[in-house]
Amino acid sequence: MKRNMGSTDKVVRILAAVIIAALYYADYISGTVATILLVIAGIFIVTSFISVCPLYLPFGISTRKKVTQ
Repeated sequence: MKRNMGSTDKVVRILAAVIIAALYYADYISGTVATILLVIAGIFIVTSFISVCPLYLPFGISTRKKVTQ
């Protein structure tokens, strides 16, 4: 797969995942909402480390900087 995530996109996703996890462990969120948000946080972490967002692919979106040669 072609990488389509820039560094800012990755940082924002990781930060969002950390905030969701902190809210869960501080008992601010619970139940079904917490489960859904934790799954989303996990997806954010995985996509940040592989630098590919599958939802960007069909739309041709890329937040990665263009490399000039």
